[in-house]
Amino acid sequence: MWEIGTGYFGCRSGTAASTRTSFAEKAAHEQVKCVSLKLSQGAKPGIGGVLPGSKVNAEIARVRGVPQGETVISPPYHRVFSTPRGLVRFLARMRELAQGKPVGFKLCLGSRREFLAVCKAMLEEGVTPDFIIVDGAEGGTGAAPMEFADNVGLPLGGGLMTVHNALVGTGLRDRIRIGASGKVATGSDLVKRLLQGADYTNAARAMMFAVGCIQAQRCHTNTCPVGVATQDPKLARALDVGDKSQRVRRFQEATVKSALQIMASMGVEEPGQLRPHMLMHRVDSHTVRSYADLHLWLTPDQLLKNPPQAWQADWEAADPDSFSS
Repeated sequence: MWEIGTGYFGCRSGTAASTRTSFAEKAAHEQVKCVSLKLSQGAKPGIGGVLPGSKVNAEIARVRGVPQGETVISPPYHRVFSTPRGLVRFLARMRELAQGKPVGFKLCLGSRREFLAVCKAMLEEGVTPDFIIVDGAEGGTGAAPMEFADNVGLPLGGGLMTVHNALVGTGLRDRIRIGASGKVATGSDLVKRLLQGADYTNAARAMMFAVGCIQAQRCHTNTCPVGVATQDPKLARALDVGDKSQRVRRFQEATVKSALQIMASMGVEEPGQLRPHMLMHRVDSHTVRSYADLHLWLTPDQLLKNPPQAWQADWEAADPDSFSS
């Protein structure tokens, strides 16, 4: 998966025409199976990023298309669109330039109304992404500002169920696959997210641990003691690629095996059979209820025909031409 953020690193050039050419050439690479546009991420939704100049070596500079040794800034927002309709049209253009390879976007949900605006834009433009990745506020590498990590964006469960229900309610769910990410590290994490509406899950931090990350939280200093987040050749030697790649593979295999065992114990033969009533939540010391009872689950096209009261205000206010309606 080729993920493109607000800095458009790897596909940006001096002119719009050369940028399109650069993107098309890289998207055509056989290793690129799909392209994901990152709107926001769980660790720090609504904020950009900084790569210190000390970490921008010759290889990083070449891959990103930036000057070597200079600090690189990722803006907090995309410059090529500013509305839900603009986003949808941009995704259509990306798919065209990628010669039909799957195209989608990733976000950490902050507002149900904003996502409904995107759904309206999809309906009006007749364009849908192939996938949407929902990132939870609990996700990330641990490098985010603490205030953002603690207070900005929805946790994965709430964001995932909101996106799933919005797509069902607008009749778009069968066209779009949903990925879920945000501290997905175990087989039970994987099964839980499938029960909440995901088609698949992503894992980042767990794989970093498998590689050898000890969360020293020195990523930005270029002094990572285990070689994971450093471009210093002396420190990078600590990361044995041959050994660590096998650790990652074994961790992935063990996680999937655990998920399959849990599903088998539930009497489920494949993920499509998982339903919300199978996921239980303890409400208090005496009460346990299923997610099917605890949450409102929309039916296909319900928002188009007869929005439930709990969704009606957001649905009516959602504007396909504004993120801030």
